[in-house]
Parts: sequence; C-alpha cells; structure tokens
Amino acid sequence: QVQLVESGGGSVQAGGSLRLSCVASGHTTCMGWFRQAPGKEREGVATIYIDRRTTSYADSVKGRFTISQDWSKDTLYLQMDSLAPEDTAMYYCAAGGKLWLGTCPFDDYSSWGRGTQVTVSS
Repeated sequence: QVQLVESGGGSVQAGGSLRLSCVASGHTTCMGWFRQAPGKEREGVATIYIDRRTTSYADSVKGRFTISQDWSKDTLYLQMDSLAPEDTAMYYCAAGGKLWLGTCPFDDYSSWGRGTQVTVSS
C-alpha cells in the first residue's frame, strides 16, 4: 500500500486557481486524482501513467486541469484553473491503478489519501 497525503485545497472564487499536492510514500504505474461532491458518487478527475507521463482527464475538466508529477519531491500535482462552483468537492489522490491500452482508466485504485476540500464560490 502506498501512503498518500493531499494538501492545497481551500476556498476560491469562480475563475480562480488552486494547485493540489499529493506526497506519496512510493509511486505505482497509474496514479490519479478523484473527487466527491456532497450527495454524489466519487468520480475520476485525472490520471497519469507514471513511466510515460501519459495523462487522461474527465471531460468536465479537460483544458482546465493538469496532472503532473515530480518524484524528486515524491509528489503528484493537480493544477486547477478556471475553477467553477461545480468543481466544489473533496479531492482525493489515488495510487495502484491498472494500465489498459497504454493509459490509466479511472477504475480499481487500491490506495487512497484522506482528501483535501476545494470550495469554489460564484
């Protein structure tokens, strides 16, 4: 199991930006960011195939969010720009996903952080 600790959440106005960080005790082939809003199911936001830096995004965040990695700092990032109220959620870092056809789907992640809250006001 990989230990994951998220940080960087907060409150921001619509149109603003935040950068989430996830410090990891190790890294796996597929890692990603997920979110869960109150009353909704958890959804995938972005994933990255660590070795090739191949990324995948949910349609709702394409062009606004960027996932990246810096293993010299044991850290996975999620840069979030042009934030909107519908981005309000608890954001979770995840590891242990399985590679499929050269990309990392949003399924079957085995390690999770505790989350960091992002609140976007209009």
